[in-house]
Amino acid sequence: MRVVVVGATGNVGTSVVRALAADESVTSIAGVARRLPGARIGGDKTEWHRADVVRSDLSPIFEGADAVVHLAWLFQPTRDPAVTWRANVLGSTRVFRAAAEAGVPALVYASSVGAYSPRAKDEPVDESWPTHGFGGAAYGREKAYVERVLDVFENDNPGIRVVRMRPGFIFQRAAASEQRRLFAGPFLPRRLVRAGRIPFVPDVPGLKLQVLHAEDAAEAFRLAVTTPVSGAFNLAAEPVLDPHTLAELLGARVVPVSGPLARAAVTAGWHLRLVPAAPGLLELALAIPLMNVDRAREVLGWTPRRTAEEAILSVLEGMREGAGLDTAPLAPDSGRGRLREVATGVGARDV
Repeated sequence: MRVVVVGATGNVGTSVVRALAADESVTSIAGVARRLPGARIGGDKTEWHRADVVRSDLSPIFEGADAVVHLAWLFQPTRDPAVTWRANVLGSTRVFRAAAEAGVPALVYASSVGAYSPRAKDEPVDESWPTHGFGGAAYGREKAYVERVLDVFENDNPGIRVVRMRPGFIFQRAAASEQRRLFAGPFLPRRLVRAGRIPFVPDVPGLKLQVLHAEDAAEAFRLAVTTPVSGAFNLAAEPVLDPHTLAELLGARVVPVSGPLARAAVTAGWHLRLVPAAPGLLELALAIPLMNVDRAREVLGWTPRRTAEEAILSVLEGMREGAGLDTAPLAPDSGRGRLREVATGVGARDV
């Protein structure tokens, strides 16, 4: 089996390449990225192709593939949503079209919990819940729009097996520096990121999150590639993380913070260019529903090996140590890199 992984050098992509390389049924992997990795990810099974989903001709790379896994996604620059729209929506459309032109029999796409329509977090939703996203965040709008593009693609290409993976927030130690750059920004001190040093966790109404470790996400993608399944799959580990769970894990106090105050604080940080994450991301986190993951367990045979708490602790450890990998998205933290983030505008460039 030959598998193409688009967006193979990021948080999920590197883990997916390793998971596929360890599978005896996978004979070769084509890793696709805008910037080639320095690390030898995937070993001898993996060949690398430099390509941009917005501009490059992808069909020749896809020729002869048994499956395409589409993971490429830009979170930044959040201050220029036209850039992320071109990469995420138009780029995904080009990936899907190239897969059809190359006659690829299976397409596995990384959607997200962020594609789901808002709902109170009183009861988890299954994969039938509407995917119209949250309009107040570019990420939610783009994930929802690509779901609609994929609806049309499936209708026009009934012979292609399509799988939509909808994971929660994905963490691992190797992606810590990237996630610090994407969401926290250059002013987060390393020494603060450890249990016992974080003074408090804000208890914002509706702040409940589902997360999983990148290696568990990668295993789900491997199963989606190698198993004759189709449709959507929710992915998350237990337990659901709320402020009280996080505070206990981190040895911090819980401090009640109203929704308006939390929004005002994030908005101020954004406008002052202290943080790269746009205010809409907080709104999205508060609006998205909790997911039921029974289908992934029963149909894919997937069970996460790490708890949500282990996933969070792994990324915090990585942030504290400036961890990363030798790929452009996952480059380790450095003082020079932080200065560059400030100089080029926090949240204003693709990191």
